[in-house]
This record gives sequence, C-alpha cells and structure tokens, in this order.
Amino acid sequence: SRFRDLQLQEKAWNAVCPLVAKLKRFYEFSLRLENALRSLLEALTSPPYAPMQHLEREQALAKQFAEILHFTLSFDELKMTNPAIQNDFSYYRRTISRNRLNNQQLEAENEVNNEMANRMSLFYAEATPMLKTLSNATTKFVSENKTLPIEDTTDCLSTMACVCRVMLETPEYRCRFTNTDTVLFCMRVMVGVIILYDHVHPVGAFAKTSKIDMKGCIKVLKEQPSNSVEGLLNALRYTTRHLNDDSTSKQIRALLQ
Repeated sequence: SRFRDLQLQEKAWNAVCPLVAKLKRFYEFSLRLENALRSLLEALTSPPYAPMQHLEREQALAKQFAEILHFTLSFDELKMTNPAIQNDFSYYRRTISRNRLNNQQLEAENEVNNEMANRMSLFYAEATPMLKTLSNATTKFVSENKTLPIEDTTDCLSTMACVCRVMLETPEYRCRFTNTDTVLFCMRVMVGVIILYDHVHPVGAFAKTSKIDMKGCIKVLKEQPSNSVEGLLNALRYTTRHLNDDSTSKQIRALLQ
C-alpha cells in the first residue's frame, strides 16, 4: 500500500507541475502588464493635453490600455470561478517544503523555487489578482509623479468610463456592434477604469462629486444578460475601495446589492 501511495503521489505531482509552470507564466505576465500600464499612463496623461485630447490624439494607445483592462477582467473572472488554482498551488508548496525531493522534484523546484512560490502565492491569494496588480501600479504611478496633478490621471480614467457607458447605452452606437464580444469588451473596460479610478481618486468613484456616472454605469451592466455581467458586478462589489464609504449613496449600494 505504501508503494501504491507513492505512485499516487507521483501521479499527482506530475499532474500539478505543468499547471504550476503555467501559473508562473501568468504571474510573470502580470509584472509585464504592470510596466506596460505605467508607460501607457505616462503617455496618456502627459502635459499639455487634456485627457479627452489625449484619447483623441493617441487612439492606438487608448485602445491598448483598453485591451489590457479587457484581458485583466477576463483573467480575473476565470480565476474567481476556479478555486482549484489555489488548491493545486498549495499542494505544490506543501510538497516542495517537505523536501523529500527526488531529482525530478528538484527540476521542478528550479522552475518555481520557494521564494518565487511565496510571491506567486500572494498574487493568487487575491480575489482579482491581475486587477489588484493594475490598481497598485496606478496608485504607485500617481504617488511617484508628484508634479502631475492627480486629476490628469483620474480624468483620463473617468473619460474612458464615460465613452464606454455612452457606447453601451446609446442605441445608435449599440446597433453598430455586430458582435457580442464588442459589448463585453466595452463593459470590461468600463468596469476596469472605474476600479482604477476608485483606487486612485481621494474620494473614489462612488461619491456624489465623482466624475463617473456610477448609476448610469451600473444600470447599463444590469441591462445585460446576468451570466455575462455577474463577474463584473462582483468586481465592483469586492475590489473597489470606496463602495462602503458613508459618501456612497444608498441608491448606488442598493443597485449593487
């Protein structure tokens, strides 16, 4: 039975290693996204142009920013619905820390050593790891660029949220979306910029003074089939910073209940 047990352990180990290698690739990708987001924010907020001028002048960059947010929210939705990711990773960490390493395990250990495993563990412990990375990067961008007025960053984000909302709620724009992916793309980008805005703006996205029409944005989401927006509404519920502040109106809270 001991032999059978070892066989099973080896089988589990061989199954989990390629998965861990994949998780490592995504974790490393999040670091590259963080750098990309930074350079995009620099380009889209640099003086002397206003946010709307930037978005008009640098449409390809704005599209790239949108693509990053779209990927981020898609990734996090999948992560939220796959608890197996963390279970597999815990199993992997327990196994490497037991140190009963045969050669094969040493090879994998080189792939993801203990220090890397710790960093990955913190990353995957987040409900929405990619979004958390981007929120932190945006916050860091604002705090490091002391000479840049914070409004330049938040206005860029609120303008993008507004563009997405208008495209989603205006029938003449909506009817041009021949494909449902475009609708989903707009919704994800809208939610992504709202969350970044909420992390960076001192009073957040939900306050009356916010430049984002939160009621309008939530209403647009709620008009879509619920299976396509549940993950996005959850992202607004659980990864924003200011939803539970006193300054958030009861109406907005009720909309998100």
